[in-house]
Amino acid sequence: MFHIAAFYRFAPLPEFASYRQPLVDAATSNDVKGTILLASEGVNGTIAGPREGVEAVVEALQRIPGIEGLEPKWSTSEADPFLRLKVRLKREIVSLGVGEVDSIGHTGTKVPASDWNELISDPNVLLVDTRNSYEYAIGTFEGAIDPGTRSFRQFPDWLANDDRFTKDRPIAMFCTGGIRCEKATAYLTEQGFENVYQLDGGILKYLETVNVEDSMWDGQCYVFDRRVSVGHGLEPGDLEVCPNCNTVIDDIDREADEYVRGVMCHHCHATITPDRIARFNERQRQIELAGERGDAHLGRSA
Repeated sequence: MFHIAAFYRFAPLPEFASYRQPLVDAATSNDVKGTILLASEGVNGTIAGPREGVEAVVEALQRIPGIEGLEPKWSTSEADPFLRLKVRLKREIVSLGVGEVDSIGHTGTKVPASDWNELISDPNVLLVDTRNSYEYAIGTFEGAIDPGTRSFRQFPDWLANDDRFTKDRPIAMFCTGGIRCEKATAYLTEQGFENVYQLDGGILKYLETVNVEDSMWDGQCYVFDRRVSVGHGLEPGDLEVCPNCNTVIDDIDREADEYVRGVMCHHCHATITPDRIARFNERQRQIELAGERGDAHLGRSA
């Protein structure tokens, strides 16, 4: 069993580069993999490994001034969701593409998962999914608006050109773990919007804590690791990603005649080149051989 911790914290970290090596050492010595991003505005990441090992890395993070009290969102997986460890130094832990945004002092009101249903049931509230279109496609809250973006950096342009946004209308935003909607609400607040709310802990906290019978979530939640998606209780879903076109594939897609596991799907079969077909066929063969040996293949797609 692999224990997974997803986390982020906006905090001023002027010496963020100095924390990279201690985190690398803590992770490698405890057999922990995943991704950790460090920037002057804070930390963001998801890691996995044995429970004690992941807890050791979280404790190392909590020793960083400003990151004390970090509370990860925990889940589990039978298979290792990560193949390697990456601890990266970045300009931003999540990029909105508009320059500096004060995500510490200007964020919207955080609404706990237990109160989220009441907020978004108000017909006057504009409910906005701040994630990308491929994430929205496999699951979202009932009535949520899809910005139709492929990158979070496209969000400000979409916002500026949508006349449903008015400075006094209540706006509720959500994302996977909370980081994108926290920065988005800070951006809106700095633009003069008055009633801006965000789902505290993101979709992951909602799926972890809200009972299925009370849920207003429809579908699965896309995650950026080999699980591809999770559902209520943060149980891993049954989706995969096409290695050729990155489309999320479900059971219906897998029934299409054009679908070839590890190679292509019906969305891209007409445009995939013979060279890519040969390359993906060989990679899939190597993945299956590695699976027979009980090994993880580093070329395996999510």
